[in-house]
Amino acid sequence: MSDAINWAERRRIAEQARGERSWSLWGPYLAERQWGTVREDYSRDGNAWRSLTHDDARSRAYRWGEDGLAGICDERGQLCLALALWNGRDPILKERLFGLTNEQGNHGEDVKEHYHYLDAVPSHAYLKYLYRYPQAAYPYEDLVRESLQRSRNDPEYEIDDTGVFDGDRFFDVIVEYAKADVDDIHVIISATNRGPDAADLHLIPQLWFRNTWSWRENSPRPQLALHAEGGIACEHHRLGRYRLAFEGEPDVLFCQNETNLHRHAGQPEVEGAFKDGLHAAIVDGQYTAIRRDAGTKLGLHYTVRLEPSETKRIRLRLSAGMRTRTLDMDGIVCDRCVAEADAYYDDLQDGIADPDARSIFRQAAAGLIWSKQLYAYDVQVWLKGDPLQPVPPRERDSGRNTHWHHFAASEVLSMPDKWEYPWFAAWDLAFHCLPLALLDPDFAKKQLLLLTREWYMHPNGQLPAYEWEFSDANPPVHAWATYRVFEIDRARRGGRGDLAFLEGVFHKLLINFTWWVNRKDAGGRNVFQGGFLGLDNVGVFDRSRPPPGFGMVHQADGTAWMAMYALNMMRIALELAVHNDVYESTASKFFEHFLLIAEAMTDMGGEGFGLWDEDDEFYYDEVDIPGAGLVPLRVRSMVGLVPFFAVEVIEPSVLQRLPDFARRLNWLLENRPHLARLVSRWDEGGVEDRKLLSLLRGHRMKALLRRMLDEAEFLSPFGVRSLSKAHRDRPYALNEFGASFTVRYDPADSTSNMFGGNSNWRGPVWMPMNYLIIEALRRFHTYYGDDFLVEYPTGSGVMHTLAAIADALQDRLIALFSKDEVGCRPFLGDRLPFREAAGAEEALLFHEFFDGDTGRGLGASHQTGWTSLIVNLLYDRAKLRL
Repeated sequence: MSDAINWAERRRIAEQARGERSWSLWGPYLAERQWGTVREDYSRDGNAWRSLTHDDARSRAYRWGEDGLAGICDERGQLCLALALWNGRDPILKERLFGLTNEQGNHGEDVKEHYHYLDAVPSHAYLKYLYRYPQAAYPYEDLVRESLQRSRNDPEYEIDDTGVFDGDRFFDVIVEYAKADVDDIHVIISATNRGPDAADLHLIPQLWFRNTWSWRENSPRPQLALHAEGGIACEHHRLGRYRLAFEGEPDVLFCQNETNLHRHAGQPEVEGAFKDGLHAAIVDGQYTAIRRDAGTKLGLHYTVRLEPSETKRIRLRLSAGMRTRTLDMDGIVCDRCVAEADAYYDDLQDGIADPDARSIFRQAAAGLIWSKQLYAYDVQVWLKGDPLQPVPPRERDSGRNTHWHHFAASEVLSMPDKWEYPWFAAWDLAFHCLPLALLDPDFAKKQLLLLTREWYMHPNGQLPAYEWEFSDANPPVHAWATYRVFEIDRARRGGRGDLAFLEGVFHKLLINFTWWVNRKDAGGRNVFQGGFLGLDNVGVFDRSRPPPGFGMVHQADGTAWMAMYALNMMRIALELAVHNDVYESTASKFFEHFLLIAEAMTDMGGEGFGLWDEDDEFYYDEVDIPGAGLVPLRVRSMVGLVPFFAVEVIEPSVLQRLPDFARRLNWLLENRPHLARLVSRWDEGGVEDRKLLSLLRGHRMKALLRRMLDEAEFLSPFGVRSLSKAHRDRPYALNEFGASFTVRYDPADSTSNMFGGNSNWRGPVWMPMNYLIIEALRRFHTYYGDDFLVEYPTGSGVMHTLAAIADALQDRLIALFSKDEVGCRPFLGDRLPFREAAGAEEALLFHEFFDGDTGRGLGASHQTGWTSLIVNLLYDRAKLRL
């Protein structure tokens, strides 16, 4: 293989990072659901799911973005390209993915489609997407009706359950994008009939401009039009000129990307070809709804007849300028891009010998790249409304995000996924950046910097949580992610660390840390609150809104997250201090703050009690109940394991290079011995005289590990559960003020209505928390070494080092996606893979969380965001075993 192919993708990533060539100009930035989002909600009651529904989406213009099937767009979302389909039986054109709203799903919102991200590279020079389309009518009504009838205790009603895929009567439709240049994109759409009989399929590639002209006066209107020399001319005042070439002789249909005023405004007299014109023409035969010469939305209507197992292809080419472009009929560009993608992943996966592991790695990486999305949302404009539109209801002045007038985003962000979570989430994004740092470190660093920029971060220092409520608090993992990305990037760059990046984020996080201290330590005791902190229904009640009569909740996880945050900030300050000694005193400040938090967890404000329960030897939240005092909430959950994450090991060389920091540490530990005893054996150096900072001395750590590694409690065959299995037979109940609150172990979907029932921290395995556990184990091992042994699993009588236990947990997580001894993948549960059913290419999914007993994938089915940490686990395992 030539050097040009071997290093092509690395070269593109480097060119992008240096600002030499904009390979990021086009990418998979198109949302998969713009309907049902907060930013499109202009309702009086703030119910986003009802404000703009899936049924509305085909005929109402969006204000802030666009959505489509297997789509791409430019980085400003001005021109969009996606696929639409019709099988001749569906009541609507298949232009976007369908799923249940939060109110319709018995376990919350849920996409009801079969689609997969098969391949992608960071520059988007090659992208591959698979959509599986039934040949029978899509069961929209059946999915909604049956799901509404099911209770929280019933399994979700999935599209496979409807029978629509029985007999393999479906089409595999693959969309591939291959870049000849930054603004020259070849498109291949391949359709294969997997069924036993010949079948017709309508393929409708769509090209359209995002509607930016219906909101303000004198906004320029772009145009798509037939070009005299063939193809479609695209003209936009900012993007410039593009041309779409296509093969064959499809029916060329134009309409306007504008709201159908007949359907949504009761104005039948208004003439026009509206957003749903393609649907009206192709499905309903109403050709008066389209234009033949120009518009702002285009559909190229191909009809193909496919015999069983037959594949047919159509080719397009979207390129800048107006000159005539030939199509890649021989697939030369696509084949070259595939070879370059293979070479890129071969280099990245060096050391991963197992073909199955390589496939898992590559598809997880593809899902992460495909989950990039343009996120546009200006809160002040959203609250005020647009000049050419009705004034928003005044109720929104006291609704969500009203304290975030400064927030004005218009950037490509890494999304948890683009259907169930088509918006950023701060702590999800922090986890995404670790695999992104392996794939494209410059993009990972820019993502972490972005959330600290002044148009995201609140003036008071808070980071925005997520679109549904920016003011919620996510766990403060930004500093941890920043340093880990710095380390990964440094290793990839041959030991050269990006100090400018590290310093840039650090300065903003100083403000954020202060916000936490001032806003989330209500009692001034270094014991922190924060509400549900991303763990949704883990508590006895919603910790963000305690029931009437309850006082303040002192949170074990909130306080431990802050201890971890202090150590993370200390670590960054130490790194910077090696190059600039002004940071030594800052490192000392965070070391001291960590000690104070550790003290508070053991003895809150000198009151003689803390968050560690001596009887159960576990950390619990405590709630202040008038007349009863502080009552421990004895739920053995992930909340009590978070203190394990607050651990740091200091090398002797650091203390030697930073004498002022060393002197301050020694003074504190000598003159405040009660603090020293709480957190570590500072006077007892570990392996190679390393120093340990942790909330857990040896006994407490072993006590937590005893429960965490017990298969009757936290340890599942596929990682660490979020709730002890002991609560299956012994649910925890709190009875106060005439009400009863209960927590029971649920290994799979939530049976609680809390948070809409679409998330469950009461038993399943969550990848990000397991990743932090593994990291903490490895860090403890660098201090304790091979002589420190722990029983694993608990009760087995077999002793292991902490590093060996970390390896074992890592293997359990990887096993979620790996073939077992009979060739099945646990994440599938009892579902048959399509490969066995139809000979189709095997495609994987990376779910939000996993059944605590069986490993079956649950929650958002395409939540490749933080579950893509499987990339790091596979990468790290390979490096450790070399």
